[in-house]
Amino acid sequence: MTDTLSIRDNRTGRDYEIEITDGTIRAADLKQIALDGEPGLATYDPGFVNTASCRSSVTYIDGDAGILEYRGYPIEQLAESSTFLEVAYLLLQGELPNASELEAWTHEITYHTFVHENLKTLLQGFRYDAHPMGMLMAAVSALSTFYPEANDVKDADNRDLQIARLIAKMPTIGAFAFRHGKGQPYVYPDNELSYVENFLAMLFKMSERKYVADERLVKALDVLFILHADHEQNCSANAVRSVGSSQVDPYSALASGIGALYGPLHGGANEQVLKMLRRIGTTDNIGDFIEGVKGGKEKLMGFGHRVYKNYDPRAKIIKKAADDVFEVTGVNPLLKIALELEKIALEDEYFVKRKLYPNVDFYSGLIYEALSFPPEMFTVLFAIGRTPGWLAQWKELTTDSEQKIARPKQIYTGHRTRDFVPMAQR
Repeated sequence: MTDTLSIRDNRTGRDYEIEITDGTIRAADLKQIALDGEPGLATYDPGFVNTASCRSSVTYIDGDAGILEYRGYPIEQLAESSTFLEVAYLLLQGELPNASELEAWTHEITYHTFVHENLKTLLQGFRYDAHPMGMLMAAVSALSTFYPEANDVKDADNRDLQIARLIAKMPTIGAFAFRHGKGQPYVYPDNELSYVENFLAMLFKMSERKYVADERLVKALDVLFILHADHEQNCSANAVRSVGSSQVDPYSALASGIGALYGPLHGGANEQVLKMLRRIGTTDNIGDFIEGVKGGKEKLMGFGHRVYKNYDPRAKIIKKAADDVFEVTGVNPLLKIALELEKIALEDEYFVKRKLYPNVDFYSGLIYEALSFPPEMFTVLFAIGRTPGWLAQWKELTTDSEQKIARPKQIYTGHRTRDFVPMAQR
């Protein structure tokens, strides 16, 4: 069997053989299929529904089977046995660290948690009600001016230094944005604490000499960060790769990823779940809501996924993490509605037929709210967790000899070759 695709152009009667590699054909190979004197054939694929933009060894997803793996390790095993910094190392280096490697990696991240005082001044200049994602995006972009050497993206050691800085400083910036919205003084990092403990301390420390977080909350947030660490070529990863293809510094590339994540169709979906649950109000109203969804009058948020046509593996893990959080904080009253809604949706033929299973957003918002985060902070938490994945994608891009600057084709639908009309004749 020859791994080629035979194509006959019925316009011309010509036959072509296109090579198939890894289940794909190269779009550029279609350019040879052309009418005389016209440009070659191209594919039209809004939203990259069936177009591979890169080769990657970072994350594997089988949406039909509900499988998610980082560097070959199932997400279930990593969430159960690993830590976020271990997973970050895995994504970036390709292998899990041994004890000495993890110690050195943790020290390097801890060393870079502080931000320049001028960056703090920048954040203080925002309005009191500024959205924390806007603040995060601006601050991360501004970091490129503090580290101009980051432009040398071909230097491996320099790349690794900027990677460590970004993973270390994202929680600090996120916590500062959170405190800014509350009118509270910023809390500096405490390098005696773990990554997640330090983040919680910067968020919630008040007058106590030492902030001590409940271990169950630390573990739950660590798991949430792991679950969000990467997700293949999603909207924000694609933005990071597209902007990074110009060989810009990683701070600017990640700022574009944050901007993509800001959107309600990407990182803001869990906030929409909470709004939906509040609108339902009580379990008594679920039946009417379900009928509204079937009739196109309501939208079922937190169910279904562009990739997963099965139960999102992250949703199962988050559901367990929610139990641990609610042990500490008390049960979110919306949980009862969520559980009943999930039960009905999983049994109803309408949703089963359409493969509308709960995704990662369905329970994560309930956890974040239980942890006292306002909805506008949800995407900031997502961004902190996603930072190692974005950086792994960016790092892979910079070392991929096949990559070129992103420049999609278009199908032009406008006017052609019109004569200019003087103002008096318009």
